Amino acid sequence: MDFEKVIDRNKTNSMKWDFVADRYGSSDLWPMWVADMDFQAPQPVLDAMQEVLNHGIFGYHRRPKSLREATTAWLQKRFDWKCDNDQLVFTPGVVPAISHLIQTFTNKDDGIIIQPPVYYPFYALINNNERKLLRNPLKETDNGFTVDLDDLEKKMQDGAKMLLLCSPHNPIGRVWSYQELDSIAKLCEKYNVFVVSDEIHADLVLEGKHIPFSKVAADRNVETITCMAPSKTFNLAALQLSYVVFEKKASQKAYEAHLQRQFVEIDNPFATVAAEAAYREGEAWLEKLLEYVRENVQYVKEYIESNIPEMKVIKPEGTYLVWVDMRNLNMESSKLQSWLREEGKLALSDGHIFGDEGAGFARINVACPRENVDEGLRRLKNAYDNM
Repeated sequence: MDFEKVIDRNKTNSMKWDFVADRYGSSDLWPMWVADMDFQAPQPVLDAMQEVLNHGIFGYHRRPKSLREATTAWLQKRFDWKCDNDQLVFTPGVVPAISHLIQTFTNKDDGIIIQPPVYYPFYALINNNERKLLRNPLKETDNGFTVDLDDLEKKMQDGAKMLLLCSPHNPIGRVWSYQELDSIAKLCEKYNVFVVSDEIHADLVLEGKHIPFSKVAADRNVETITCMAPSKTFNLAALQLSYVVFEKKASQKAYEAHLQRQFVEIDNPFATVAAEAAYREGEAWLEKLLEYVRENVQYVKEYIESNIPEMKVIKPEGTYLVWVDMRNLNMESSKLQSWLREEGKLALSDGHIFGDEGAGFARINVACPRENVDEGLRRLKNAYDNM
């Protein structure tokens, strides 16, 4: 795979490229926002999907046992996490999966904890389901961001029913250590808090090692449900296939019954074969991708440090998303937002959408050819130089 190759995504109904004006108000902005990649999926994935297309019949489809086997083999190999095939429940995306988990295991006005600045759909998932939003902001230290355990315990004392854990964390890019995860698990055990762990970025670790929260929680009496997908890993988001890993059979049956009531059960054949091919034959591609993303992250860090010293790059340990601290520019969120669009001609993810704690930051997607990264950085520098 040539990750340097620039592929024109315009006029493909790409959310990132074709609908930037809908989100940002102008079509001449350079898009480095929504979290998908500007790279083609691995060749084995494309070949498997082509076979389905060549067959030409797209009738009702059931997921084969081989997809479950490929998925659990991947979890075992990548994370030393042994899961049985029947622990998996397939879903059309991690966000819908979490919404259904909230509906299944909590009631109206139950408290759900999030750890902002965090993936912004979490807010809507809680508010739209009429649950109580409990905020446990990450703690900013000289060594980066970590979990504020004292505040987390206070939120649990307030009667939280569920914790939505983002691991690795989006947008900060933290890959939580065993000690951090165990400290969270200890509190969850003490206060009987149910954990839904969004681990969609688990494969995209740049430094350290991803540890499934479920493995840590197994040492404690903490019910954990894990949400994962091949979508971020292999750039398959539009195929809408994810899965939920259950540790307790009773909870799994309750969730499956809820999905059946909603008629959420039919997959499409492209998603099935793409996911299986990715997990069986995509590892070499992934390792090359991670190497390329690491280089892009380092390039962005060095460029900004050299050319825009008022900005600070929070180097991610995981994901292909770079969290940039722009607070030293002394702009209010609305002004910073306007400056990035009007002067920088850039479409970045505004920090404030991840929570009030994200004000003054921006998230940059670097899962793209270096040429695209260069264009974005050039625009950012020009805006800074012309301030």
